[in-house]
Amino acid sequence: MKRDILVFGLGYVGLSCSLLLSDHNNVVGIDVDHKKIDEINKGKSPIKDDLIDQILSSSQNFTASHFDPNDVKKADMAIIATPTDYDPITNAFDTENVESVIKDIIEINSNIDIIIKSTVPVGFTKTMQLKYASDRIIFSPEFLREGSALHDNYYPSRIVVGGNEAQVTEYLKVITKSVRAPDLNVIRMSATEAEAVKLFSNTFLAMRVAFFNELDSYGLEKNLSVENIISGVSTDPRIGRGYNNPSFGYGGYCLPKDTQQLLANYTIVPQNLIKAIVEANATRKEFLANKIINMRPKCVGFYKLAMKEGSDNFRASAIQGIMKRVKAKGIPTLLYEPLLDERHFYGTENVSDLDHFKSRSDLIVTNRMNNELNDVSDKVFTRDVFNEV
Repeated sequence: MKRDILVFGLGYVGLSCSLLLSDHNNVVGIDVDHKKIDEINKGKSPIKDDLIDQILSSSQNFTASHFDPNDVKKADMAIIATPTDYDPITNAFDTENVESVIKDIIEINSNIDIIIKSTVPVGFTKTMQLKYASDRIIFSPEFLREGSALHDNYYPSRIVVGGNEAQVTEYLKVITKSVRAPDLNVIRMSATEAEAVKLFSNTFLAMRVAFFNELDSYGLEKNLSVENIISGVSTDPRIGRGYNNPSFGYGGYCLPKDTQQLLANYTIVPQNLIKAIVEANATRKEFLANKIINMRPKCVGFYKLAMKEGSDNFRASAIQGIMKRVKAKGIPTLLYEPLLDERHFYGTENVSDLDHFKSRSDLIVTNRMNNELNDVSDKVFTRDVFNEV
Protein backbone atom coordinates (compact mmCIF):
# COMPACT_ATOMS: atom_id res chain seq x y z
CA MET A 1 0.00 0.00 0.00
CA LYS A 2 1.38 3.40 -1.01
CA ARG A 3 1.54 6.00 1.74
CA ASP A 4 1.40 9.76 1.37
CA ILE A 5 4.63 11.10 2.85
CA LEU A 6 5.84 14.66 3.32
CA VAL A 7 9.53 15.52 3.59
CA PHE A 8 10.34 18.96 5.00
CA GLY A 9 13.69 20.32 3.80
CA LEU A 10 15.33 19.31 0.50
CA GLY A 11 19.02 19.36 1.33
CA TYR A 12 21.27 16.27 1.35
CA VAL A 13 19.14 14.40 3.88
CA GLY A 14 15.71 15.48 2.72
CA LEU A 15 16.17 15.05 -1.03
CA SER A 16 17.89 11.67 -0.80
CA CYS A 17 15.30 10.41 1.70
CA SER A 18 12.49 11.65 -0.56
CA LEU A 19 13.80 9.73 -3.54
CA LEU A 20 14.34 6.59 -1.47
CA LEU A 21 10.76 6.64 -0.15
CA SER A 22 9.27 7.50 -3.55
CA ASP A 23 10.13 3.99 -4.75
CA HIS A 24 6.98 2.71 -3.01
CA ASN A 25 5.12 5.83 -1.82
CA ASN A 26 3.77 9.17 -2.95
CA VAL A 27 6.22 11.77 -1.66
CA VAL A 28 5.98 15.55 -1.59
CA GLY A 29 9.19 17.37 -0.69
CA ILE A 30 8.61 20.76 0.91
CA ASP A 31 11.08 23.63 0.85
CA VAL A 32 11.08 27.44 1.07
CA ASP A 33 13.53 27.94 -1.81
CA HIS A 34 11.58 28.72 -5.01
CA LYS A 35 14.57 28.13 -7.28
CA LYS A 36 15.36 24.77 -5.68
CA ILE A 37 11.75 23.61 -6.06
CA ASP A 38 11.69 24.59 -9.74
CA GLU A 39 14.98 22.83 -10.44
CA ILE A 40 13.90 19.64 -8.71
CA ASN A 41 10.59 19.51 -10.57
CA LYS A 42 12.55 19.86 -13.83
CA GLY A 43 14.63 16.82 -12.82
CA LYS A 44 17.72 18.84 -11.88
CA SER A 45 19.37 18.15 -8.55
CA PRO A 46 20.48 21.21 -6.53
CA ILE A 47 23.22 19.12 -4.90
CA LYS A 48 26.09 17.16 -6.40
CA ASP A 49 25.24 13.46 -6.25
CA ASP A 50 25.36 11.20 -9.31
CA LEU A 51 22.72 8.75 -8.09
CA ILE A 52 20.34 11.57 -7.15
CA ASP A 53 20.74 12.96 -10.68
CA GLN A 54 19.93 9.56 -12.12
CA ILE A 55 16.89 8.76 -9.97
CA LEU A 56 15.45 12.28 -9.89
CA SER A 57 15.20 12.49 -13.67
CA SER A 58 13.00 9.39 -13.80
CA SER A 59 11.07 9.60 -10.51
CA GLN A 60 7.30 9.26 -10.94
CA ASN A 61 6.13 9.49 -7.32
CA PHE A 62 8.02 12.54 -6.09
CA THR A 63 7.31 16.24 -6.49
CA ALA A 64 8.74 19.32 -4.78
CA SER A 65 6.42 22.01 -3.48
CA HIS A 66 5.84 24.77 -0.97
CA PHE A 67 3.99 24.17 2.28
CA ASP A 68 0.32 23.36 1.62
CA PRO A 69 -2.06 22.52 4.50
CA ASN A 70 -3.98 20.19 2.17
CA ASP A 71 -0.88 18.02 1.76
CA VAL A 72 -0.57 17.79 5.54
CA LYS A 73 -4.24 16.83 5.96
CA LYS A 74 -3.94 13.77 3.73
CA ALA A 75 -0.42 12.69 4.71
CA ASP A 76 0.31 9.55 6.76
CA MET A 77 3.86 10.46 7.67
CA ALA A 78 6.12 13.52 7.81
CA ILE A 79 9.91 13.46 7.68
CA ILE A 80 11.63 16.58 9.06
CA ALA A 81 15.03 17.28 7.53
CA THR A 82 15.21 21.05 7.87
CA PRO A 83 18.62 22.51 8.71
CA THR A 84 19.83 23.18 12.23
CA ASP A 85 23.03 25.04 13.00
CA TYR A 86 25.02 25.65 16.14
CA ASP A 87 24.46 29.09 17.67
CA PRO A 88 27.50 30.19 19.71
CA ILE A 89 25.41 32.82 21.51
CA THR A 90 22.87 30.35 22.92
CA ASN A 91 25.47 27.54 23.07
CA ALA A 92 23.04 25.16 21.33
CA PHE A 93 21.56 24.17 18.00
CA ASP A 94 19.08 26.63 16.53
CA THR A 95 16.06 24.31 16.27
CA GLU A 96 13.52 27.00 15.41
CA ASN A 97 12.84 25.58 11.93
CA VAL A 98 12.24 22.08 13.26
CA GLU A 99 9.95 23.29 16.05
CA SER A 100 7.99 25.46 13.64
CA VAL A 101 7.38 22.55 11.28
CA ILE A 102 6.24 20.27 14.13
CA LYS A 103 3.82 22.93 15.36
CA ASP A 104 2.36 23.51 11.89
CA ILE A 105 1.90 19.78 11.26
CA ILE A 106 0.21 18.99 14.56
CA GLU A 107 -2.16 21.96 14.31
CA ILE A 108 -3.40 20.60 10.97
CA ASN A 109 -3.15 16.83 11.46
CA SER A 110 -2.49 15.47 14.95
CA ASN A 111 -2.66 11.86 13.69
CA ILE A 112 0.38 12.10 11.46
CA ASP A 113 3.59 10.25 12.38
CA ILE A 114 6.52 12.68 12.59
CA ILE A 115 10.09 11.47 12.11
CA ILE A 116 12.83 13.98 12.93
CA LYS A 117 16.02 13.53 10.90
CA SER A 118 17.47 16.98 11.50
CA THR A 119 20.38 16.88 13.92
CA VAL A 120 19.14 18.16 17.27
CA PRO A 121 20.40 18.49 20.87
CA VAL A 122 20.16 15.41 23.07
CA GLY A 123 16.70 15.47 24.67
CA PHE A 124 15.00 17.59 21.99
CA THR A 125 12.58 14.93 20.73
CA LYS A 126 11.38 14.14 24.25
CA THR A 127 10.79 17.84 24.81
CA MET A 128 8.64 17.97 21.67
CA GLN A 129 6.72 14.85 22.71
CA LEU A 130 5.88 16.46 26.06
CA LYS A 131 5.13 19.88 24.62
CA TYR A 132 2.60 18.54 22.12
CA ALA A 133 1.44 15.57 24.22
CA SER A 134 2.24 13.28 21.30
CA ASP A 135 3.99 9.93 21.14
CA ARG A 136 3.89 10.13 17.34
CA ILE A 137 7.13 12.15 17.26
CA ILE A 138 10.21 9.94 16.89
CA PHE A 139 13.87 10.45 15.94
CA SER A 140 15.94 8.61 13.34
CA PRO A 141 19.33 10.09 12.38
CA GLU A 142 21.05 9.76 9.01
CA PHE A 143 24.72 8.95 8.46
CA LEU A 144 25.36 10.18 4.92
CA ARG A 145 28.46 11.06 2.94
CA GLU A 146 28.54 14.12 0.72
CA GLY A 147 28.18 13.05 -2.91
CA SER A 148 26.83 9.62 -1.91
CA ALA A 149 23.73 10.55 0.08
CA LEU A 150 21.20 8.52 -1.92
CA HIS A 151 23.51 5.50 -2.14
CA ASP A 152 23.93 5.62 1.64
CA ASN A 153 20.13 5.71 2.00
CA TYR A 154 19.77 2.58 -0.11
CA TYR A 155 22.69 0.85 1.62
CA PRO A 156 22.84 2.27 5.17
CA SER A 157 25.49 1.15 7.63
CA ARG A 158 22.64 0.92 10.15
CA ILE A 159 19.21 2.33 10.85
CA VAL A 160 18.96 3.89 14.30
CA VAL A 161 15.49 4.88 15.44
CA GLY A 162 14.06 5.96 18.79
CA GLY A 163 10.60 6.65 20.10
CA ASN A 164 7.25 5.02 20.80
CA GLU A 165 7.23 1.35 19.78
CA ALA A 166 4.18 1.56 17.50
CA GLN A 167 5.46 4.56 15.54
CA VAL A 168 8.97 3.10 15.31
CA THR A 169 7.56 -0.16 13.91
CA GLU A 170 5.44 1.71 11.36
CA TYR A 171 8.37 3.82 10.22
CA LEU A 172 10.59 0.76 9.85
CA LYS A 173 7.96 -0.94 7.68
CA VAL A 174 8.05 2.03 5.34
CA ILE A 175 11.80 2.63 5.22
CA THR A 176 12.96 -0.99 4.97
CA LYS A 177 10.73 -1.58 1.97
CA SER A 178 12.97 0.72 -0.06
CA VAL A 179 16.37 -0.06 1.49
CA ARG A 180 18.48 -2.44 -0.64
CA ALA A 181 21.12 -3.48 1.92
CA PRO A 182 21.12 -7.31 2.14
CA ASP A 183 21.99 -7.48 5.85
CA LEU A 184 20.27 -4.50 7.39
CA ASN A 185 21.27 -3.58 10.92
CA VAL A 186 18.30 -2.00 12.72
CA ILE A 187 18.89 -0.62 16.21
CA ARG A 188 15.91 0.47 18.34
CA MET A 189 16.31 2.68 21.39
CA SER A 190 14.83 5.75 23.05
CA ALA A 191 14.69 8.97 21.04
CA THR A 192 17.18 10.61 23.44
CA GLU A 193 19.65 7.76 22.97
CA ALA A 194 19.26 7.98 19.18
CA GLU A 195 20.05 11.70 19.32
CA ALA A 196 23.20 10.87 21.30
CA VAL A 197 24.22 8.26 18.72
CA LYS A 198 24.20 10.91 15.99
CA LEU A 199 26.31 13.42 17.93
CA PHE A 200 28.79 10.87 19.28
CA SER A 201 29.23 9.25 15.85
CA ASN A 202 30.15 12.51 14.18
CA THR A 203 32.33 13.59 17.08
CA PHE A 204 34.28 10.33 16.85
CA LEU A 205 34.87 10.96 13.13
CA ALA A 206 35.99 14.49 13.97
CA MET A 207 38.33 13.04 16.59
CA ARG A 208 39.98 10.80 13.96
CA VAL A 209 40.43 13.76 11.64
CA ALA A 210 41.89 15.83 14.47
CA PHE A 211 44.21 13.00 15.57
CA PHE A 212 45.79 12.44 12.16
CA ASN A 213 46.01 16.19 11.60
CA GLU A 214 47.96 16.56 14.84
CA LEU A 215 50.17 13.66 13.76
CA ASP A 216 50.75 15.54 10.49
CA SER A 217 51.59 18.76 12.35
CA TYR A 218 54.20 16.85 14.34
CA GLY A 219 55.74 15.28 11.25
CA LEU A 220 55.73 18.56 9.38
CA GLU A 221 57.44 20.39 12.24
CA LYS A 222 60.02 17.61 12.81
CA ASN A 223 60.69 17.06 9.08
CA LEU A 224 59.52 13.43 9.17
CA SER A 225 57.64 11.41 6.54
CA VAL A 226 54.01 11.74 7.60
CA GLU A 227 53.01 9.13 5.00
CA ASN A 228 55.35 6.56 6.56
CA ILE A 229 54.14 7.26 10.09
CA ILE A 230 50.43 7.12 9.21
CA SER A 231 50.91 3.96 7.14
CA GLY A 232 52.63 2.31 10.07
CA VAL A 233 49.97 3.40 12.54
CA SER A 234 46.98 2.57 10.34
CA THR A 235 48.16 -0.95 9.51
CA ASP A 236 47.05 -1.97 13.00
CA PRO A 237 43.55 -3.43 12.39
CA ARG A 238 42.36 -1.93 15.67
CA ILE A 239 43.06 1.51 14.20
CA GLY A 240 42.38 1.03 10.50
CA ARG A 241 42.76 3.38 7.56
CA GLY A 242 39.54 5.39 7.73
CA TYR A 243 39.80 9.18 7.95
CA ASN A 244 43.59 9.05 8.13
CA ASN A 245 44.61 11.40 5.31
CA PRO A 246 45.63 14.77 6.77
CA SER A 247 43.62 17.86 5.89
CA PHE A 248 43.27 21.50 6.85
CA GLY A 249 40.74 20.48 9.50
CA TYR A 250 37.26 19.00 9.69
CA GLY A 251 34.44 20.97 8.12
CA GLY A 252 31.20 20.47 6.19
CA TYR A 253 27.58 20.13 7.18
CA CYS A 254 27.93 18.07 10.32
CA LEU A 255 31.23 17.73 12.12
CA PRO A 256 31.87 21.34 13.29
CA LYS A 257 28.36 21.97 14.60
CA ASP A 258 27.81 18.47 16.00
CA THR A 259 31.02 18.49 18.04
CA GLN A 260 30.13 21.90 19.48
CA GLN A 261 26.61 20.76 20.32
CA LEU A 262 27.86 17.61 22.04
CA LEU A 263 30.27 19.76 24.06
CA ALA A 264 27.31 21.94 25.08
CA ASN A 265 25.40 18.81 26.16
CA TYR A 266 28.26 18.06 28.59
CA THR A 267 27.62 21.16 30.72
CA ILE A 268 27.28 19.22 33.99
CA VAL A 269 29.24 16.10 33.00
CA PRO A 270 33.03 15.83 33.52
CA GLN A 271 34.88 15.72 30.21
CA ASN A 272 38.18 16.63 28.59
CA LEU A 273 38.18 14.89 25.22
CA ILE A 274 35.21 16.57 23.52
CA LYS A 275 36.53 20.04 24.29
CA ALA A 276 39.95 19.03 22.98
CA ILE A 277 38.44 17.86 19.67
CA VAL A 278 36.74 21.22 19.16
CA GLU A 279 39.87 23.18 20.08
CA ALA A 280 42.15 20.96 17.97
CA ASN A 281 40.39 22.08 14.79
CA ALA A 282 41.11 25.76 15.45
CA THR A 283 44.70 24.94 16.45
CA ARG A 284 45.27 23.04 13.21
CA LYS A 285 44.05 25.91 11.03
CA GLU A 286 46.19 28.38 12.99
CA PHE A 287 49.27 26.16 12.61
CA LEU A 288 48.90 25.74 8.84
CA ALA A 289 48.04 29.39 8.26
CA ASN A 290 51.24 30.38 10.06
CA LYS A 291 53.21 27.95 7.88
CA ILE A 292 51.82 29.67 4.79
CA ILE A 293 52.40 33.18 6.18
CA ASN A 294 56.00 32.34 7.07
CA MET A 295 56.68 31.42 3.42
CA ARG A 296 56.17 35.14 2.68
CA PRO A 297 54.15 34.64 -0.52
CA LYS A 298 53.24 37.66 -2.63
CA CYS A 299 49.85 36.21 -3.58
CA VAL A 300 48.21 33.06 -2.20
CA GLY A 301 45.80 31.25 -4.51
CA PHE A 302 43.17 29.02 -2.90
CA TYR A 303 42.13 26.16 -5.15
CA LYS A 304 38.47 25.38 -4.47
CA LEU A 305 36.51 25.83 -1.25
CA ALA A 306 35.02 22.34 -0.93
CA MET A 307 37.14 20.01 1.17
CA LYS A 308 36.98 17.01 -1.13
CA GLU A 309 36.39 16.08 -4.75
CA GLY A 310 32.75 15.36 -5.60
CA SER A 311 31.43 17.79 -3.02
CA ASP A 312 29.77 21.15 -3.64
CA ASN A 313 29.56 22.02 0.05
CA PHE A 314 31.46 25.11 1.19
CA ARG A 315 29.80 25.35 4.61
CA ALA A 316 32.36 25.60 7.42
CA SER A 317 35.11 24.27 5.14
CA ALA A 318 38.45 24.47 6.93
CA ILE A 319 40.15 26.11 3.96
CA GLN A 320 38.05 29.22 4.63
CA GLY A 321 39.66 29.46 8.06
CA ILE A 322 43.10 29.32 6.44
CA MET A 323 42.10 32.00 3.93
CA LYS A 324 40.80 34.38 6.61
CA ARG A 325 43.98 34.06 8.66
CA VAL A 326 46.20 34.71 5.62
CA LYS A 327 44.12 37.73 4.56
CA ALA A 328 44.27 39.11 8.10
CA LYS A 329 48.06 39.40 7.69
CA GLY A 330 47.59 41.62 4.63
CA ILE A 331 48.72 39.00 2.11
CA PRO A 332 46.83 39.23 -1.23
CA THR A 333 44.61 36.22 -1.91
CA LEU A 334 42.98 34.72 -4.99
CA LEU A 335 40.33 32.02 -5.38
CA TYR A 336 39.53 29.45 -8.04
CA GLU A 337 36.10 27.99 -7.35
CA PRO A 338 34.15 27.15 -10.55
CA LEU A 339 31.04 26.16 -8.55
CA LEU A 340 30.74 29.68 -7.15
CA ASP A 341 28.87 32.17 -9.36
CA GLU A 342 30.03 35.25 -7.47
CA ARG A 343 33.09 37.15 -8.64
CA HIS A 344 34.20 37.73 -5.05
CA PHE A 345 34.10 35.63 -1.91
CA TYR A 346 34.45 37.62 1.33
CA GLY A 347 36.70 40.13 -0.40
CA THR A 348 38.77 37.58 -2.34
CA GLU A 349 38.55 37.63 -6.13
CA ASN A 350 37.15 34.42 -7.63
CA VAL A 351 38.98 33.78 -10.93
CA SER A 352 37.15 31.72 -13.57
CA ASP A 353 40.20 30.98 -15.74
CA LEU A 354 42.45 28.30 -14.19
CA ASP A 355 45.57 29.28 -16.15
CA HIS A 356 45.13 32.88 -15.08
CA PHE A 357 44.74 31.69 -11.47
CA LYS A 358 47.95 29.67 -11.70
CA SER A 359 49.99 32.49 -13.21
CA ARG A 360 48.90 35.08 -10.62
CA SER A 361 49.45 32.82 -7.61
CA ASP A 362 52.99 32.26 -6.41
CA LEU A 363 51.67 29.83 -3.77
CA ILE A 364 48.61 27.63 -4.36
CA VAL A 365 46.79 26.19 -1.36
CA THR A 366 44.56 23.14 -1.82
CA ASN A 367 43.11 20.71 0.69
CA ARG A 368 43.22 17.85 -1.82
CA MET A 369 45.61 17.50 -4.75
CA ASN A 370 44.11 17.50 -8.24
CA ASN A 371 45.56 16.59 -11.65
CA GLU A 372 44.74 20.14 -12.78
CA LEU A 373 47.60 21.32 -10.58
CA ASN A 374 50.26 18.85 -11.71
CA ASP A 375 51.96 21.42 -13.94
CA VAL A 376 52.41 23.81 -11.01
CA SER A 377 53.06 21.24 -8.29
CA ASP A 378 56.24 23.09 -7.28
CA LYS A 379 54.14 25.92 -5.82
CA VAL A 380 51.32 23.86 -4.32
CA PHE A 381 50.85 23.70 -0.54
CA THR A 382 48.70 20.76 0.59
CA ARG A 383 48.67 18.20 3.40
CA ASP A 384 47.16 15.53 1.14
CA VAL A 385 49.89 12.96 1.76
CA PHE A 386 48.04 10.06 0.11
CA ASN A 387 46.84 12.01 -2.95
CA GLU A 388 43.24 10.96 -2.35
CA VAL A 389 40.04 12.59 -3.54
